[in-house]
Amino acid sequence: MPIHGTLFQDYAETTGADPFTLQNKKMLKVFMQYGPVMAKTGSMVAYQGDVRFVKAGSGGLNKMVKSKLTGEGVDLMTCEGNGELFLADTASEIQVFYLENDLVSVNGASILAFSQSIEWDIHRVGTGAALTSGNLYNVSLRGTGYVAVTTKGDPVVLDVAGAPTFADADAVVLWTSGVSMDVRVDTGGIKSLIRGGSGELLQMAFGGQGYVMVQPSESVIIGGAQANQSSGGGGVLGGLLGG
Repeated sequence: MPIHGTLFQDYAETTGADPFTLQNKKMLKVFMQYGPVMAKTGSMVAYQGDVRFVKAGSGGLNKMVKSKLTGEGVDLMTCEGNGELFLADTASEIQVFYLENDLVSVNGASILAFSQSIEWDIHRVGTGAALTSGNLYNVSLRGTGYVAVTTKGDPVVLDVAGAPTFADADAVVLWTSGVSMDVRVDTGGIKSLIRGGSGELLQMAFGGQGYVMVQPSESVIIGGAQANQSSGGGGVLGGLLGG
């Protein structure tokens, strides 16, 4: 071979055989022989074999209406066929887990792919302050199958049963079933806002039993464009769950 070095060995295709396998931290390999998958539209970067893509849109009239009314949702495509499919999203880190007859609540902008056997819908989250703050919406994934989400950097997974847990809304990726969420207004927020704003007026408060995944970034996607916003005022509510 006229090219020398370990380039082609160091970055060779992974030999892992799970349906969803990390090729590396920023690329997902999907073995299509396990069945169709739903993936974020435009996330295909490569495939080998016979893989076909069909735009799934908003998932039916009911979900389309919810998406328009709430600003939440996820633009999906159905991937089916045989071979290996490689997915990525703007070089974001990818986290993979297996959902077994359970449910997770996910920021729509963070969804990369999931098994077609999993049902998804848009749902309102939070009570109390959330209702007076314009409502918050997320995407629920329910059932059994594989899920891949993206994070801006390596996340932390917090056990909310261990202590009162709060997070910046723009940094929350998902939480598991059994977790309750409410919006908390920081006690010093109004004064801070008048003085120029700390950017931490509204926070998400978690309780119950389960886990919350938080990314080390407040980058959110608004109308297809990425923006860095603080959690004060409309930034939280307009940006947190904008699919």
